[in-house]
Amino acid sequence: MQVLPNIDYIKQLAGDDLEFEQQFISILKDEFPIEHQEYLDHVENDRYKETALIVHKINHKFNILGLEESYHFAQQYEADLKLENTDKETEFKEILNLVGDYITKL
Repeated sequence: MQVLPNIDYIKQLAGDDLEFEQQFISILKDEFPIEHQEYLDHVENDRYKETALIVHKINHKFNILGLEESYHFAQQYEADLKLENTDKETEFKEILNLVGDYITKL
């Protein structure tokens, strides 16, 4: 069973502060597409170190969106990239697309 992204953690952080919740979501909506594109650029140009860095940055969003399995997967992918191993690239891109679609609909 695949876990889907959610904003439960954001809601928990925000409590009754809807303005804070919307600001947090707005940051996700602004940052994620840029980071996604940056990832694609680095991976397509075999920039392993830079790819690992952006995976690390993106991974925090997985955690915020309740994607614990994806979070752990990305940690391993980041370590693999530091060894110039891109075997997990296809699955990581699928996760990025899932998250991107979700964020777009927020």
